[in-house]
Amino acid sequence: MLSPNCLTVKFKKGDVIIRQGTYSTNVAYLKKGLAKIHIDGPYHVQVVRIVKPRNYLGLPTTFGDKINQYSVTAIDECEVCFIDITVFRKMLETNPAFTNQIMIELCKSELESYQKCVNRTQKQTRGKLADVLLEFANVIFKNDEFTLNVTQEEIGNLVDASRESVSRVFTEFGKDGIIEMNGKSVKILDKNGLMTISKNG
Repeated sequence: MLSPNCLTVKFKKGDVIIRQGTYSTNVAYLKKGLAKIHIDGPYHVQVVRIVKPRNYLGLPTTFGDKINQYSVTAIDECEVCFIDITVFRKMLETNPAFTNQIMIELCKSELESYQKCVNRTQKQTRGKLADVLLEFANVIFKNDEFTLNVTQEEIGNLVDASRESVSRVFTEFGKDGIIEMNGKSVKILDKNGLMTISKNG
């Protein structure tokens, strides 16, 4: 039911997929590429989350508001499926299995937000950056070698740290033999060590 009502659009790196403050008429589903969710705050733009493929981008707006409360920007080349919001809601009303799937996704996302909030406010920069690297390796890329398509400033924004702090900690991780960095390429050499740093905060 969703496929015939899905418009697929390709985005280049830096293109805005969803713009904060605009009226929402579609649900966006990220088919390919990586995207970042960010919110324009009173002082600066806050990166909230990095999204991998096969994830919805507009569910909170679908259920909670008609106005997009955040923006989504392509980190690299993305392919996004836009689904008419009326069709999407009709699918929820008529397909219990689909509704259950969406509810599970929303609950997982909320629980993840709780944990990240605690980590962001209570962990030191080393612990928070260890979390970021582990998420990239285990969740986003599913590989201990990957390319960071986000800047150190964006990573710092994600964990409430300055770009200088991010650079310093990454250098420390390199000297400690935990990671190897070459430009934007990252290779995790000691995942257990990284997990220990994450656990200790």
